[in-house]
Amino acid sequence: MKVAVLDIKGKDTGRKVDLSDAVFKIEPNNHAIYLDVKQYTAHQRQGTHKTKERAEIAGSTRKIKKQKGTGTARAGSIKSPIFRGGGRIFGPRPKDYSQKLNKNVKRLARKSALSLKTKEKAVIVVEDFNFESPKTKDFIAVLKSLGLENKKSLFVLGDSNNNVYLSSRNLKGYEVITNSELSTYKILNANNIVLLEGSLEGIETNLNR
Repeated sequence: MKVAVLDIKGKDTGRKVDLSDAVFKIEPNNHAIYLDVKQYTAHQRQGTHKTKERAEIAGSTRKIKKQKGTGTARAGSIKSPIFRGGGRIFGPRPKDYSQKLNKNVKRLARKSALSLKTKEKAVIVVEDFNFESPKTKDFIAVLKSLGLENKKSLFVLGDSNNNVYLSSRNLKGYEVITNSELSTYKILNANNIVLLEGSLEGIETNLNR
């Protein structure tokens, strides 16, 4: 599949790149996408939630009133969950929410997500660029030229580029990653995918193993 390469001013360079049909033009597998996104969101949970139970509460363990003759229910400790300041019954405990997923399923999910975006004409290929220094206004100028202003977009670089990354960091709705950081969730979470020319080889290599 041939796609035109644009420059940072949004103009056609006259060159075209060949996007692999095995990555950008497959029949999307919705279940693989679901599993991969589910794993990604599960891994975002810290699982550090914790409340104190009666054995962990600081307080006296003496019997607070006699067993019989009070006319009320018997009670042994002030740390009992039925009293104010007592421990919590069946409170949350630290938990690992991570999930396992087969590598082949993850690759299929990413290829399916890229194919969906390609079908929606939401994938743009731009020639590699760099900034002399990190400046947000330079990145905004690129967005305006590409018609991506106020549109949630994902920029995929071939190699780590600190100036481009830092220039985008203050802008909400835009993310800059390298091809090795590409995930199904990030692809689907963006309205537009901007692939720098240098990232294509790495993406196709990673997803065609």
